[in-house]
Amino acid sequence: MNNVRIGMIGYKFMGKAHSNAYRATPMFFPDAWKPEMKVICGRDAALLEQARAQFGWEEAVTDWRELVQRDDVDLIDINAPSNAHKAIAIAAAEAGKHVFCEKPLALTLADAREMLTAAEQAGVKHMIGFNYRFAPAVQLARKLIQEGRLGRIHHFRAVFLQDWILDPGFPLVWRLDKDIAGSGSHGDLGAHLIDMARYLIGEFREVVGMSETFVKRRPAASAMTGLSAKGDGASELGEVTVDDATLFMARFACGALGSFEATRFAGGHRCTNAFEVNGSRGSIKFDFERMNELQVYFTDDAEDVQGFRRVLATDPAHAYMDAWWPPGHTIGYEHTFTHEVLELMKALEENRQPVPSFADGVKCQEVLEAVERSVSERRWVELQELQELQELQEQ
Repeated sequence: MNNVRIGMIGYKFMGKAHSNAYRATPMFFPDAWKPEMKVICGRDAALLEQARAQFGWEEAVTDWRELVQRDDVDLIDINAPSNAHKAIAIAAAEAGKHVFCEKPLALTLADAREMLTAAEQAGVKHMIGFNYRFAPAVQLARKLIQEGRLGRIHHFRAVFLQDWILDPGFPLVWRLDKDIAGSGSHGDLGAHLIDMARYLIGEFREVVGMSETFVKRRPAASAMTGLSAKGDGASELGEVTVDDATLFMARFACGALGSFEATRFAGGHRCTNAFEVNGSRGSIKFDFERMNELQVYFTDDAEDVQGFRRVLATDPAHAYMDAWWPPGHTIGYEHTFTHEVLELMKALEENRQPVPSFADGVKCQEVLEAVERSVSERRWVELQELQELQELQEQ
């Protein structure tokens, strides 16, 4: 099997990003197995057909249950709203399909664990969409940490700052409904920070957090596309049931300290997804708005040239870059999805689990829920508590 036949559920923001990656992977990574854009699925037949033609899919269907049972589909890509992830993923796994699911994996930790169990029992490959891992500068950051070039890690601090709902008149989109989204900035933005911390630093030991919903009621939405929407001026205000901002502190198993901030109310910040790592021998800084750059500092530099240096991660020595453009010719957001699809295709070819997998999604969900418990109970929460609770429930 050199072609992997894809059935994708969802056709808006992430659907476009995934479709672009499926089209780009064979062009720039021709030795990898090829994604075959077989079927796209969504509820609105008219909009779905537009997406099918625009993105380049062969067919379109409106029933995901029909899609997961098709014999001409090998892998199900789920980028529908979060409340649909569990049912689709489990049904796909039980039908023997590999599964690629956007984050957060599920609405709850219990649901995420069920999804992982279903995939493991079915013996299918499973992957979760944490695309920011796949920026070459992030890959360089991980390399420096793993090689010990930063020494013992003391601090990890991260922020994901946006401002797209700063206007109190912005309508009540699905991302502001807990029943659909699971949580607000915490699960949407904070999940990326948590995964990045686990990828670079390791497992969490304990957390303590706080959150706030600054605008508690908003007008209904008459149309939604990606992160934009139009309101219905005639409707009554509806309740916002998720957090607008969540901040938390953490201790890692390795002894490092962490701080995290996720908000949609940081005026002037369109997509500031940034982290800094401080170690005994050096530090690194990354901001996705300058995603081709990693700021690097080493304590053993000569005193007269000490300070952060800008490393442009576009040379062939940097991950993935030998497939793209000459050094200095930068890449963008969409390329992280191409690299993500490349990992998925290589894993299928090598008959191994892709990374990150549903297991990483479960670990992320554990931290998300530990923070939520901390906010609710106003105390430090150890990750071990959630694991022990699961063991009691299984007895």
